[in-house]
Amino acid sequence: MIEDQDFYKKIIDNLYDGVYFVDRDRVITYWNKGAERISGYTSQQMIGRSCRDNLLNYVNLKGEQLCITHCPLAACMQDGKTREIDVFLHHADGHRVPVLVRAEPLMDGEGNIIGAVETFTRDTGVMGVHQELHELRHTVIKDKLTGIWNRRYLDACLRAAVAEMAPLKGLLTGLLFIDIDHFKQINDTYGHESGDRVLQMVAATLQNNLRKNDVLGRWGGEEFLVILNDLVTRDALKFIADKIRMLVANSRLDLPTISLTTTISLGATLLLPGDSIESVVNRTDRLMYKSKKAGRNKVSVG
Repeated sequence: MIEDQDFYKKIIDNLYDGVYFVDRDRVITYWNKGAERISGYTSQQMIGRSCRDNLLNYVNLKGEQLCITHCPLAACMQDGKTREIDVFLHHADGHRVPVLVRAEPLMDGEGNIIGAVETFTRDTGVMGVHQELHELRHTVIKDKLTGIWNRRYLDACLRAAVAEMAPLKGLLTGLLFIDIDHFKQINDTYGHESGDRVLQMVAATLQNNLRKNDVLGRWGGEEFLVILNDLVTRDALKFIADKIRMLVANSRLDLPTISLTTTISLGATLLLPGDSIESVVNRTDRLMYKSKKAGRNKVSVG
């Protein structure tokens, strides 16, 4: 029996999630390695303490201190029902960490509640995405050539847009997938330095003519992605896409011996309930290729 307990302890200790047990008095009886890693508190600091001591000091978006007023462990031991909630825990170093908490009652063989188990993991929902965005701002998130956001930052913004789809209450997010037409021909004819300057010209035109809250980034090569935040209508989506298409077509790069112009092909769509990052990006990508097949320098909305 003891060997079985040691076996399961090793498994739980090596979980990515934080896991801890409490008895009926909410005294912590077990604290795994995942809980140490996420919270910064060691098992020596936590075992024997009551969750009433409020070391984790859970707060929600309203600033309510849940360990004091709405403890999920206490609630699940009272009615036997599982609780799941997004909160911010207090790290041992003083900062706040977004976590998804799940509290479940523990029962003996006769069905009596003898304690509870709580698991918590770094939140991958809305709060976790916003925390990640904040952290990313302090890393390399700009494209070195064009000065706009890079793909890593775009990925994080897309996760935020997908996570926030339900609470937006009618404020739809739009997505534009943009590709420079005949870019390989520009590189092959005028050289990569000129191609780089065309990329910079297009990026600057896009950046200067999008709305303040929109996000522009370089997806890769000659491809760009725009996240149009708080977009309300499909007509607005088409209007913005046509506007920047026209402006790029009317931009000009003056070189010593020639003036280069270029065009872009765009796919435009609205983020829909049930969309994932992959589904919405793939949809705009297909729409962009539809514009290519239609003769380039066009917008396809879907």
